[in-house]
Amino acid sequence: MVPSLIALALTTPWIITPIVTLLRARRSRSLDDESADVSGMHPLVSLVIPARDERHNIRRCVESALATRYPAFEIVVVDDHSTDGTAAIVAELAARDARVRVVTPAALPDGWFGKQWACDAGAQLARGGIVGFMDADTWQSPDLVPRVVNAMESRRADMLTVAGEQEMGSFWERLIQPQVFAILGARYGGTEIVNASRHAANKIANGQCMFFRRDAYDAMGGHGAVRDKVAEDLALAQHWFLAGRTVTLTLGLTQLRTRMYTSLRELVDGWGKNIYAGGRDAMPRGLIGRAIFPLLLVLPGLSGVLPPALVAFGVAGLVGPAVMTWASIVLAINLLWWLLVYASLRMSPLYALLHPLGAAALLYISVRAILRGRNVRWKGRDYQAG
Repeated sequence: MVPSLIALALTTPWIITPIVTLLRARRSRSLDDESADVSGMHPLVSLVIPARDERHNIRRCVESALATRYPAFEIVVVDDHSTDGTAAIVAELAARDARVRVVTPAALPDGWFGKQWACDAGAQLARGGIVGFMDADTWQSPDLVPRVVNAMESRRADMLTVAGEQEMGSFWERLIQPQVFAILGARYGGTEIVNASRHAANKIANGQCMFFRRDAYDAMGGHGAVRDKVAEDLALAQHWFLAGRTVTLTLGLTQLRTRMYTSLRELVDGWGKNIYAGGRDAMPRGLIGRAIFPLLLVLPGLSGVLPPALVAFGVAGLVGPAVMTWASIVLAINLLWWLLVYASLRMSPLYALLHPLGAAALLYISVRAILRGRNVRWKGRDYQAG
């Protein structure tokens, strides 16, 4: 009896964590709450889109931006030495619409990540009083920019970043992406928790969609201030906050969509790039935070893999009844949690049944990233994160 009660007590973290995550996520604000009115003053908005080998995405991205209802608007596409035909698509779009301009940056210098170098090149060409940066794999609604401009005014934001809907088309996307975003939700909470925090480590941005007041962007050193950071969005948010700038995170689930990765290989490489080298900046400063970070990184994967493994061992008679009790309860809690997650994503509940497989993939990505350390490879380039 006593071992079973102890096993039950040890399930407490698995019970509390989902409840706290859901409660914290409710404290969010959306662009839907902002006006889409385009009357009155119209500061020129420059949208910078860095693109390296984005042939499959760039047309959708630029054409959605051109559909904006905002009247004073330009697009600067930075073709970062693509080899897949991206440049030809952008040239075609620029020939059709004078609001689109194209720039090819100089060769990447030492000490810079490619994205920051491309963003810097685009910002130099941009003429707007507000400069936005959009990833090439994004789609925006016609009211995104009007709502962003009004939100920056009403919330007095020097930097405003939008978290949109994540598109998940393939089997592995639907298994792994929810695992990663559940971790981010548990770590940071809703947008207003992030915005209200007075600690830099709790600040985060979405590099897929960030807007800046141009005078503040220049004064803060632009993307050059975080030139060697693999997670440049998080680094920018923390850098601006520490400098006393107003950094605002908002939801935009009906205004922004992104398909980050399309295959297992892209998922492994993409999250492997960010999860360790970039995630270190999400930890509290100091030796203790850095020392426990690798352990914290593998815990989510282990918490999904270990319970079903122990249940299988229990069925085989390889573990005792107390361990079997604990594992069975945790597995049931995990299953309920993932059923709720996939229901909210409007996806088949069968993915919830397969959550241990997603957790195993996440564990592999985490361990692989830890072993690589600060060494990062992305789109044919090798970096060392600062």
